Amino acid sequence: MKPYATLLLLLVFANVYAQDDNKSSGLFYKISLATTLTVNEDFTFGDDTTERFFRTSAFFLNNTVGFQFDNRSALGLNTEYNWHSESGLQFFPVHLSFQYNIFDFDDTLFIRGSYGRLVGVTNDFEKGTLYKVGVGARLFDDNYKNSWLIGVDFTRKRFGFRQLEKLSSVSFFLEFMLF
Repeated sequence: MKPYATLLLLLVFANVYAQDDNKSSGLFYKISLATTLTVNEDFTFGDDTTERFFRTSAFFLNNTVGFQFDNRSALGLNTEYNWHSESGLQFFPVHLSFQYNIFDFDDTLFIRGSYGRLVGVTNDFEKGTLYKVGVGARLFDDNYKNSWLIGVDFTRKRFGFRQLEKLSSVSFFLEFMLF
């Protein structure tokens, strides 16, 4: 990960003085909250109990520092905390992500992908690898600087002895991006 961080810093410092007021490129920070939903097997239709049809099974909190190259592409370095409540697993992924805007209108539609490592911060956290792909929409504020991102990510985690354990999830995310 060290060469990626060095490359990211070089790109940031090379473009600091070339930024314009509309913020089509430059350094950004993004915070994200995501969750996975599963079908509640105890739910029955017509029953007036407090059971819900969908329930949450995992929570993800993500921080990203990145660089947007132009109106379409961005690269980010992510640190994330994942807690899977049903299985009791905890992960701390550190991953590099790339986002590409498919349609560049007032608001954008994007695809993104990530690859990184699951860091064993303590014995409670699993070690391994992470793969992530997603699609979403980016909604800008009035001055087209900050934005909200909403969408869906598919995540695959491999961990355990020789990374034989696998955990796949589909999550819904809400992010806030600051330029």
